[in-house]
Amino acid sequence: MKKVLIVDDSLSMGRELSKIITSTGEFELLGHVKNGSEAIREHQQSHPDIICMDMNMPVMDGLTALRALVELDKNVKVVMITSLGSVGDKYTEALKLGAKGVISKPFQSDDVLTMLRAI
Repeated sequence: MKKVLIVDDSLSMGRELSKIITSTGEFELLGHVKNGSEAIREHQQSHPDIICMDMNMPVMDGLTALRALVELDKNVKVVMITSLGSVGDKYTEALKLGAKGVISKPFQSDDVLTMLRAI
Protein backbone atom coordinates (compact mmCIF):
# COMPACT_ATOMS: atom_id res chain seq x y z
CA MET A 1 0.00 0.00 0.00
CA LYS A 2 1.45 3.36 -1.03
CA LYS A 3 1.83 5.96 1.73
CA VAL A 4 0.65 9.47 0.81
CA LEU A 5 1.44 12.81 2.46
CA ILE A 6 -0.78 15.85 1.84
CA VAL A 7 0.83 19.30 1.88
CA ASP A 8 -1.71 22.14 1.70
CA ASP A 9 -2.33 25.21 3.85
CA SER A 10 -6.08 24.82 3.31
CA LEU A 11 -7.72 22.51 5.86
CA SER A 12 -10.81 22.05 3.68
CA MET A 13 -8.75 21.06 0.62
CA GLY A 14 -6.69 18.73 2.79
CA ARG A 15 -9.84 17.07 4.13
CA GLU A 16 -11.30 16.69 0.65
CA LEU A 17 -8.09 15.18 -0.67
CA SER A 18 -7.84 12.89 2.38
CA LYS A 19 -11.32 11.51 1.68
CA ILE A 20 -10.45 10.81 -1.95
CA ILE A 21 -7.11 9.16 -1.10
CA THR A 22 -8.54 6.90 1.61
CA SER A 23 -11.83 6.11 -0.17
CA THR A 24 -10.56 3.08 -2.10
CA GLY A 25 -8.36 1.46 0.53
CA GLU A 26 -5.45 1.48 -1.96
CA PHE A 27 -3.47 4.24 -0.21
CA GLU A 28 -2.45 4.93 3.37
CA LEU A 29 -2.67 8.57 4.42
CA LEU A 30 0.42 9.53 6.45
CA GLY A 31 -0.84 12.95 7.37
CA HIS A 32 -1.45 16.55 6.36
CA VAL A 33 1.12 19.32 6.78
CA LYS A 34 0.64 22.98 5.93
CA ASN A 35 3.74 24.19 4.06
CA GLY A 36 6.83 23.19 2.15
CA SER A 37 9.23 23.27 5.09
CA GLU A 38 6.94 20.90 7.04
CA ALA A 39 6.78 18.67 3.93
CA ILE A 40 10.57 18.38 3.82
CA ARG A 41 10.74 17.52 7.52
CA GLU A 42 7.92 14.97 7.21
CA HIS A 43 9.54 13.38 4.13
CA GLN A 44 12.76 12.86 6.05
CA GLN A 45 10.91 11.31 9.01
CA SER A 46 8.25 9.12 7.39
CA HIS A 47 9.42 8.64 3.77
CA PRO A 48 6.04 8.80 1.99
CA ASP A 49 5.71 7.06 -1.38
CA ILE A 50 3.81 10.01 -2.84
CA ILE A 51 3.53 13.66 -1.77
CA CYS A 52 0.48 15.66 -2.93
CA MET A 53 1.58 19.29 -2.56
CA ASP A 54 -0.13 22.60 -3.16
CA MET A 55 1.87 25.15 -5.18
CA ASN A 56 0.79 28.24 -3.23
CA MET A 57 1.42 28.16 0.52
CA PRO A 58 2.86 30.49 3.16
CA VAL A 59 6.33 29.97 4.70
CA MET A 60 7.59 27.85 1.78
CA ASP A 61 5.68 27.40 -1.46
CA GLY A 62 5.33 24.12 -3.31
CA LEU A 63 7.87 24.78 -6.07
CA THR A 64 10.57 25.77 -3.58
CA ALA A 65 9.81 22.65 -1.54
CA LEU A 66 9.81 20.49 -4.69
CA ARG A 67 13.31 21.73 -5.57
CA ALA A 68 14.55 20.90 -2.06
CA LEU A 69 12.86 17.48 -1.98
CA VAL A 70 14.36 16.47 -5.34
CA GLU A 71 17.82 17.53 -4.08
CA LEU A 72 17.36 15.40 -0.96
CA ASP A 73 15.88 12.40 -2.77
CA LYS A 74 16.06 12.13 -6.56
CA ASN A 75 13.43 9.37 -6.45
CA VAL A 76 10.85 11.45 -4.57
CA LYS A 77 7.37 11.32 -6.14
CA VAL A 78 5.50 14.60 -5.91
CA VAL A 79 2.14 15.51 -7.43
CA MET A 80 1.56 19.26 -7.44
CA ILE A 81 -1.88 20.71 -6.77
CA THR A 82 -2.81 24.09 -8.18
CA SER A 83 -5.79 26.36 -8.46
CA LEU A 84 -4.06 28.12 -11.34
CA GLY A 85 -5.34 25.65 -13.93
CA SER A 86 -3.19 23.49 -16.14
CA VAL A 87 -1.66 26.33 -18.13
CA GLY A 88 1.12 28.70 -17.24
CA ASP A 89 4.73 28.82 -16.22
CA LYS A 90 4.28 27.23 -12.78
CA TYR A 91 2.71 24.10 -14.28
CA THR A 92 5.60 23.70 -16.73
CA GLU A 93 8.18 24.57 -14.09
CA ALA A 94 6.77 21.95 -11.68
CA LEU A 95 7.14 19.22 -14.30
CA LYS A 96 10.67 20.38 -15.20
CA LEU A 97 11.65 20.34 -11.53
CA GLY A 98 10.56 16.72 -11.23
CA ALA A 99 6.87 16.66 -10.31
CA LYS A 100 5.21 13.47 -11.56
CA GLY A 101 2.05 15.38 -12.45
CA VAL A 102 -0.16 18.35 -11.68
CA ILE A 103 -3.77 18.24 -10.47
CA SER A 104 -5.98 21.32 -10.72
CA LYS A 105 -8.38 22.47 -7.99
CA PRO A 106 -11.22 21.86 -7.69
CA PHE A 107 -10.16 18.26 -8.21
CA GLN A 108 -12.22 15.31 -9.32
CA SER A 109 -11.86 12.04 -7.39
CA ASP A 110 -11.19 10.05 -10.55
CA ASP A 111 -8.42 12.41 -11.67
CA VAL A 112 -6.66 12.22 -8.31
CA LEU A 113 -6.92 8.43 -8.08
CA THR A 114 -5.81 7.93 -11.69
CA MET A 115 -2.74 10.11 -11.08
CA LEU A 116 -1.82 8.34 -7.81
CA ARG A 117 -2.29 4.88 -9.31
CA ALA A 118 -0.02 5.79 -12.25
CA ILE A 119 2.88 6.65 -9.94
